[in-house]
Amino acid sequence: MKVYYNKSELSKYLDSLRENGNSIGFVPTMGALHNGHLSLVNKALSENDFLVVSIFVNPTQFDNQEDLVKYPRTLEADVNLLKTVNENAIIVYAPTVDDIYGDKIESKSFKFDGLEHQMEGAFRAGHFDGVGTIVKRLFEIVEPKSAYFGEKDFQQLQIIRKLVELYNLPVNIIGCPIHRAKDGLAMSSRNTRLTSAHRNAAPFIYKTLVEAKNKFETRSAQNVTEWVEIQFKTQELLELEYIIIASIDTLKTVKRKSLKKKYRAFIAVYAGDIRLIDNIALN
Repeated sequence: MKVYYNKSELSKYLDSLRENGNSIGFVPTMGALHNGHLSLVNKALSENDFLVVSIFVNPTQFDNQEDLVKYPRTLEADVNLLKTVNENAIIVYAPTVDDIYGDKIESKSFKFDGLEHQMEGAFRAGHFDGVGTIVKRLFEIVEPKSAYFGEKDFQQLQIIRKLVELYNLPVNIIGCPIHRAKDGLAMSSRNTRLTSAHRNAAPFIYKTLVEAKNKFETRSAQNVTEWVEIQFKTQELLELEYIIIASIDTLKTVKRKSLKKKYRAFIAVYAGDIRLIDNIALN
């Protein structure tokens, strides 16, 4: 498996592939790969000749520096896992911070038509400036035909779609379904940091979302939101940060349902000091 640590060597190799008519897909990650990532990898491989998987813990999208320090870095294990899928068609790009940012580690400022101010943007200052900065930079380096993102980070997915639209970037953005453990917990690299007690409690998040979806058929968004808040008050090991029902287009909190619009419920929960997010389509 080819592993590149700097953009110039990677670009040179990718140019040679494109000259031979090969299509290149892209799955950007921060490493600590799991089956959720592999579902993206398999989808991308089914639609492209070659696939670049980037493994880079991006410092500019962490508002909590302790979270950045503790974020798992498992490059060797990640490469070995990818080898089990396809050793020849997958190319790993594992750049250093210097290779991406040079001597100035900072985010550019982005406006995503207000998408950046909702939910995660309201609770994590500067987060989507960091996301926009790194994704735009990676698209410029890899120049993929298509890039694949999981719907667990649905707000991020919508923001990246807006990024592509605003900057007229020549890449197709493909959203992929949330990959879950058998008990419903959305796959996340942070799950490995959960204590056994918190891991046992965490499936309550998805269970509650499913019940909220059922209630949304006959109840108002506000009523469903209040119901979820009450459910989490019964949980000693889980602390609800937010539950928001929003339009998938604007990501703004819904005040009155419309049959013409699509909605999702978005949730953020602390299990100890580990922050977990999830969402579910409501209609």
